[in-house]
Amino acid sequence: MGVGVVVADARPDPVVSEVAMRARILGLLAVAALATLPFAGTPVAGATGALVVGPGDAVVGLAATADGQGYWLATARGSVLARFGDSVPYGSMAGEPLNAPIVGIAATPDGKGYWLVAADGGVFAFGDAGFFGSMAGRPLAAPVVGIAATADGAGYWLVGTDGGVFAFGDARFS
Repeated sequence: MGVGVVVADARPDPVVSEVAMRARILGLLAVAALATLPFAGTPVAGATGALVVGPGDAVVGLAATADGQGYWLATARGSVLARFGDSVPYGSMAGEPLNAPIVGIAATPDGKGYWLVAADGGVFAFGDAGFFGSMAGRPLAAPVVGIAATADGAGYWLVGTDGGVFAFGDARFS
């Protein structure tokens, strides 16, 4: 039982940044690997049939559920693909205007929410994920490429391609 990935339109789209386009290959490989290869006897949390990623879109991130029995996939245009294992959809930015493409996703510790982060540092909270601030609208030396939640879910870190780290909520610098 596995998930096939279908990219509906491989032509470049100006809405999808260079960072997201590079992530397309990694995202597709991650989806294919996670959907088809069980590791160390762990069950595969996938579905049969094809996973369709829309025209000019790309899978850019994956976040595991709290018990590790499922995951969410985020796309550059703000879609969150759920229903893999025990993941539940809590919302997305699909169809909403974005100033920059989504580049990452992080789950809350209890698995009842998640954050999306955009290349401009914008953060979008869904489910029980709290909003603790963002870098949107502030000058950045380099695009943001990832987000990580604190252990208690009361904060998160953003990281840029240049290694710059931005802490929000109870996230601290070490």
